[in-house]
Amino acid sequence: MEPRINAFGSPLATSFVKRLGAAGRILTDSSVPVLTQELVKLRASQINGCGFCTDMHSKDAAAAGESQLRLNLVAAWREATVFTEAERAALELAEQGTRIADAAGGVTDEAWADAAKHYDEEQLAALVALIALINTYNRLNVMLRMPAGDYQPGQFG
Repeated sequence: MEPRINAFGSPLATSFVKRLGAAGRILTDSSVPVLTQELVKLRASQINGCGFCTDMHSKDAAAAGESQLRLNLVAAWREATVFTEAERAALELAEQGTRIADAAGGVTDEAWADAAKHYDEEQLAALVALIALINTYNRLNVMLRMPAGDYQPGQFG
């Protein structure tokens, strides 16, 4: 599979992705646990069918110490017993924030309240921005048909 355009060869695309990367670094430095961030990015990427990001975030999570068992169960987190209540709240927020077109009301008050039990306002802001950012990356990569499988942890800095 070949991408539709060389995103790394386009000055405009390169500039845009660099700015997204800068936004991502702000979120990485937030107080939301890194593994929670990776789980959220992985789940949104699975929902959006983004192989490139699914590959990236499963590998980055593993490199950060995430277990293979938990990575295998992210897609079925509701039935899995291996996630904390805080992680479950973040995953629910990620799913609802990713599937906003499927629900007239967007993120439910219940999902928001559950997340607010585990995360302070700054962390909630980071989670919302993280969910928006990964959805942006997913859409770019799906539209460009970026191939998956060759990513190496830390490849993009």
